[in-house]
Amino acid sequence: MDLQLSGKTAFISGSSRGIGYAIAKALAGEGVDVILNGRDPARLAQVVEGLRREVPQASVTGLPADFSVAADINRLQDELPSVDILINNVGLFELKPFDLISDEDWRLYYEVNVLSGVRLARHLLPAMLNRGWGRIVFVSSESGVNIPANMIHYGTSKAAMLSVGNGLAKLTKGTAVTVNSVLGGPTYSDGVADTVKSLAAAQSIPEDDMKAAIIGANQTSLLGRFIEPREIANAVTFLASGSASAINGSAVRVDGGVLTTLL
Repeated sequence: MDLQLSGKTAFISGSSRGIGYAIAKALAGEGVDVILNGRDPARLAQVVEGLRREVPQASVTGLPADFSVAADINRLQDELPSVDILINNVGLFELKPFDLISDEDWRLYYEVNVLSGVRLARHLLPAMLNRGWGRIVFVSSESGVNIPANMIHYGTSKAAMLSVGNGLAKLTKGTAVTVNSVLGGPTYSDGVADTVKSLAAAQSIPEDDMKAAIIGANQTSLLGRFIEPREIANAVTFLASGSASAINGSAVRVDGGVLTTLL
């Protein structure tokens, strides 16, 4: 299938590792000029060079920015070139009891997980509409539908992200611009791997045993394993393509069957 992506330009927020990097790699493999993003300029430069080695024919650049810092966001917007595809992937997550989630935590999660996409879409969507083509994809989570008790602030921010994507899609009516969201399930991203390692160390058990225990406790998963970042990336790449022209305003499930409700 020709995904009609060659020559397009994509910006992927939070793409120096994990799901974001997997998305960037998948898009680069389809001939997209990709712009990576991370907080640490030195690390980002290394990641850019790494992706260039992995996909030698690709055009890969990087723009560092911390989405919790207003000055960084303003500078990023000033430096962004014309973008055909916006992937709103950057996000924070942590396990935390509700009574220990401070007002500052709530503000930070909303700032990074929600307002990052709002600000980028506000900056880039008008030009997409003027050009007559564009794609915006929000990388959300099944936690935005089934809010976890041990990270309510995270789940709530992902629910808000879904709402933003749904509302923005209505602004594209009658155009070749689409706005969609992906509901990822339990994915073994770098961040999740770090959390699993910490939990395993705290309980003095092997990492693989902790990994198996976590996924085994998820009784609704039909996949029966963690999702790989590349599997989320495959869905995002399709939604960003010309082949997905009739999909707009959708929340596409890539959750391994974890959700038991219809969307």
